[in-house]
Amino acid sequence: MQNIYFTPGPAALYPTFEKHIKSFIDRQLGSISHRSQQYRDLHRFTVEQLRTLLSIPTTHQVLFLGSASEAWERILLNCVEHESFHLVNGSFSRKFYDYAQALHKFAHIYEKPMGEGFDAAEIEVPAYAELICTTHNETSAGVQMKPADIHKLKNRHPDKLIAVDMVSSAPYPALDFGLVDTAFFSVQKAFGLPAGLGVWIVNEACLAKAERLRQYDSLTIGAHHDLPTLWKNAEKNETPATPNVMSIYLLGKIAEDLNRIGIETIRKETEQKAAILYNTLKNSSVFDPFVTETRHQSQTVVVANTRKDSSVVISNLKGKGMMVGSGYGPYKGKQIRIANFPATSFEQIDTLARALNEV
Repeated sequence: MQNIYFTPGPAALYPTFEKHIKSFIDRQLGSISHRSQQYRDLHRFTVEQLRTLLSIPTTHQVLFLGSASEAWERILLNCVEHESFHLVNGSFSRKFYDYAQALHKFAHIYEKPMGEGFDAAEIEVPAYAELICTTHNETSAGVQMKPADIHKLKNRHPDKLIAVDMVSSAPYPALDFGLVDTAFFSVQKAFGLPAGLGVWIVNEACLAKAERLRQYDSLTIGAHHDLPTLWKNAEKNETPATPNVMSIYLLGKIAEDLNRIGIETIRKETEQKAAILYNTLKNSSVFDPFVTETRHQSQTVVVANTRKDSSVVISNLKGKGMMVGSGYGPYKGKQIRIANFPATSFEQIDTLARALNEV
């Protein structure tokens, strides 16, 4: 029996992954030079597909990193001279804040308990914060921040840069990149690929900030992978160092597959599948949704409280060939996390919903 993966990352591989990795091998792309025209064409294709899928304007560059975690560091080094401001409501938004402290930035924090979301109206941004750090989808807690609330923050504070962690939700959120300075994600979640590639979307305002900070003897914006260097290479469809060519190629092919489906269809199907899962939880005697406010419930990572030890539930589902994630941190034994990414079909979601009812 082949397992069905509902884990929130690494997640289920996209159905066309095997076909695309075979074509990568057949074309011997793992041996090409990253300074060759063949690589530049591959790089450009992936960027073009992502621009189409996510509506990324030409004011923003698409950069490739080793992971989304690296993006935290790159953003803080290149976009913050003194102060950052962080919205924290889970383990991963807190790590963004922790990175700021580790890099000796003055990090302000507005924190809520795990399971609670943010609305723009309640947020007061410190006067001297240069960067507002938001998380569209908090993977640890299954909480989403509405794109409209992220956009409102930028409209209220046009002089500040705004960053969006969309690691476990891209390509679902309809972000207006005219109101988002930088965003980032990794490929092992909603894009259905093995881990090993981070994507950093960043605009000219961030580049200008980095170029200014680079002039200060008292600051560093990084070395090999500072933003100006990454940007200069990206303009040539290259990277500063030898990149993960296989992941970049596969990302381009999966993005092309998603573009054939259409982003509006993907968003609609994501919401329909999420509704099946949330309705199952609400009608269950064993589970209930961790996030109680409907407007803040994640559409891509559904988190459920369990009235029995979650390890028992996970083992039960595993015996039926369905792999779900455990709760995160202090909720490890009290919750399960269910990925609702494009790789997962309606049929698979229905199968999981029936299994949850049987538990």
